[in-house]
Amino acid sequence: MMIKSILPDFVVAADVFADSPEPVLFPEEELAIIHADEKRRAEFSTARVCAHDALRKLGMRPSPVLPGLRGEPQWPPGVVGSITHCAGYRGAVLGISSKVTTIGIDAEPNQTLVHGVLDAISLPEERDSLRRLAAQHPRVHWDRLLFSAKESAYKAWFPLTKRWLDFEDVLITIDPVNGTFSAWLRVNGPQVRGQRITAFSGRWVVDTGLILTAIVVPSPGRAGLARPATHRSAGHGRSAYVNGATIR
Repeated sequence: MMIKSILPDFVVAADVFADSPEPVLFPEEELAIIHADEKRRAEFSTARVCAHDALRKLGMRPSPVLPGLRGEPQWPPGVVGSITHCAGYRGAVLGISSKVTTIGIDAEPNQTLVHGVLDAISLPEERDSLRRLAAQHPRVHWDRLLFSAKESAYKAWFPLTKRWLDFEDVLITIDPVNGTFSAWLRVNGPQVRGQRITAFSGRWVVDTGLILTAIVVPSPGRAGLARPATHRSAGHGRSAYVNGATIR
């Protein structure tokens, strides 16, 4: 299981590298894609199979996972999670809300972005960093990893705020050695138990032609996760949870 390598042990995951030939969906899920084309049906259906499998791993009976107004998966009460799909990969990561505040995952092909996309989704300081990373580690398409990290940040952000988060609202810093990244919010972050989140921290992995990124924010005060680690990068000196969030 590829994504499990970048996740903490208090969440569960299910992922596959090929679509199910005969995926079993709930009638409500079938209805959600009744007008979808073949590509959309395949990615939606196999991702839901992964979601059902992950629910079983949580000790829960699978139930319909329907898209919300912005396409976000709507989980059963007491569950938080995230779904991702790209060519050659589908996955879902779930946790119990008493242990996990939010989750954001994303999968992308390890290929360069289409011309013009990087300028649209990145900040000048991020592009400077990508040039240095590409010179030192040319086997990774860092522009695509940046995009993936921003997608994971948005997926972690949206369940907490129900608001859009533009690409320029997040500054990504990437650690190429430890396989981690930080997503510094340039807008007011959500409050969790009276404390404001100012950044997310996550992990990434590149393997078998794929890039995976994941953010898992533990619930405040969770045993063993309350002590922040100092992270300093790109001129920022801040505290950040490993696989979590900076909370002020």
